[in-house]
Amino acid sequence: MKTIFKKFSAVILTFAMVMSMVACGANENNSDAKFKAGTYTAKAMGMHEMTISVTVSDSEITDIKIDHEETPGIGEPVVEEFTAKIKEIQGLGLDVVSGATLTSNAIIDGVAACLEQAGADIEALKTIKPISTKEEDKTIEVDVAVIGAGGAGMAAAVTANQAGSKVVVIEKTGAMGGNTIMAGGALNAVDDGSETAKANKDSVDLHYTQTYEGGDKKGNPELIHVLVDNAWSGVEWLKDLGMEFLDGTFTVTGGMWPRAHKPKEPVGTGFFKTYQKYMDEHDNIEVIYNTTAKELIVENGVVTGVICEGKSGNKVTVKAKNGVVIASGGFSANVEMRQKYNTQWANLGENVKTTNATSITGDGIVMAEKVGANLVQMGNIQLLPLGDPKTGSLSGNIEFDVERRIFVNKEGNRFVNEGGRRDEMTQALFEQPDFTMFIVMDSDCYPTGDEVNNFNESVNDLIDQGRAFKGETLEDLAKAIGVPAENLIASVEEFNSHVDSKSKDEFGRTLYSTKIDNGPFYAAPRVPTVHHTMGGIQINTNAQVIDTNNNVIPGLFAAGEVTGGIHGANRLGGNALTDTVVFGRIAGKNAAAAMR
Repeated sequence: MKTIFKKFSAVILTFAMVMSMVACGANENNSDAKFKAGTYTAKAMGMHEMTISVTVSDSEITDIKIDHEETPGIGEPVVEEFTAKIKEIQGLGLDVVSGATLTSNAIIDGVAACLEQAGADIEALKTIKPISTKEEDKTIEVDVAVIGAGGAGMAAAVTANQAGSKVVVIEKTGAMGGNTIMAGGALNAVDDGSETAKANKDSVDLHYTQTYEGGDKKGNPELIHVLVDNAWSGVEWLKDLGMEFLDGTFTVTGGMWPRAHKPKEPVGTGFFKTYQKYMDEHDNIEVIYNTTAKELIVENGVVTGVICEGKSGNKVTVKAKNGVVIASGGFSANVEMRQKYNTQWANLGENVKTTNATSITGDGIVMAEKVGANLVQMGNIQLLPLGDPKTGSLSGNIEFDVERRIFVNKEGNRFVNEGGRRDEMTQALFEQPDFTMFIVMDSDCYPTGDEVNNFNESVNDLIDQGRAFKGETLEDLAKAIGVPAENLIASVEEFNSHVDSKSKDEFGRTLYSTKIDNGPFYAAPRVPTVHHTMGGIQINTNAQVIDTNNNVIPGLFAAGEVTGGIHGANRLGGNALTDTVVFGRIAGKNAAAAMR
């Protein structure tokens, strides 16, 4: 069956289709709402600041315009959906879109602020909700069922379909993407023996060694070999599907080496435009959105499907003739779960935000455990020192690569090897005043200030929003961020001296490219944030799920962050997207082959 989603932007609009069964009398419910006619404007903060203008007559919301820079594929479609829905129901009682909570809340709050200026009863408007009718229960029969439409899930789905299988992907949110679409897009892979690898003095063997040792030698060596040995073929597969990458490689934070490839599309949208394009052009592959996988079906010891709940509360039974792939992500957004398993950090409660989508709550891990899957290394939880101070997201991060920036604390001093491991950098940040640091760099990456970062934000906009700072000189920058100028200048000069000598500094840093000496200078505040859970479902090299007796669970596969045992105690930056592609493809291929 040809997929009904003909444009990538239409993926999230599925949410709107599900909610479109609004009673004809919705406006009648709002008959008491009165406005002072006019156009009103307010600002709200989603992933980025947006300006919202609402026009009303005496009794009706007639128009909503939103000037925004929300992320394509994540927040952008929600803007379109919510704008239409608020006008349709003449109310504010919309549920946030899981995975786009910031955007959802910003729109509702911004429109409410406008309507409050118009004299509206905001609480009354929030009680007006779309009226939906419970759909009938249904059964879907396929060859392969995939739980999760993130990076690993879509890689598995496309690969299984390429092998001739009829595939359905079960996605609990209204959008394709998961955490992958929120990532910076860096994917580690070594084209062994290529001119790029030679120039970087890189190899698959070095990638293996750094991954294994970077995880404190706790990762499964066999799984790590599969990861690094198949990384480049994964890049070639994506290119064959039409995905484009920028030339060259770079070092992502915590990546340890310049082997990361960056897609041309911002954040992780390139992956999903590529997967969506494949779906548009092929039969027998479909994503069903706003559908939550609840329970695995086991018959005679074999996993044969998934019991799900649809958006309206109806039961959706997906029967899979060949296999089920769990690719639902980790549990960084589940505070209770990360507190339960945390062994490394002092506290991972509500006060520590996460880079993850709100939908990343460990559902697949729980489902797998209920059918006997073994869970491994659940206490291995990765934090980054790169969170937005308010949201914990990676938004607002001004850096491009490791080599051209430093970190300073609120005293203007460097305190860690900025080219080192993520856990070591984050632990060092927890020891700084207010757990806060500033990324400091010059204008090499931002010659005009209109250039965008890895999250499609211009540094000028970030400065206007108070999320980044600029100084024509280092003295000016120090004043802007409130640190002693003499300390900041000394930190930069010390760094620059090592760029010249290429020598290891007092923190052990060896990764350099250019000096920080080309004004104007920029800085952005960052705090610790929960980023990745390395523990999860145990798998073998075929991506088959292993039970507590060390046996394969027939018919069940897993890939991506839902699995455990690959990365060990610390994951190299850039290896997560590699993981989604490599093990997603393996899981999809073997599920299609009915490997049991």
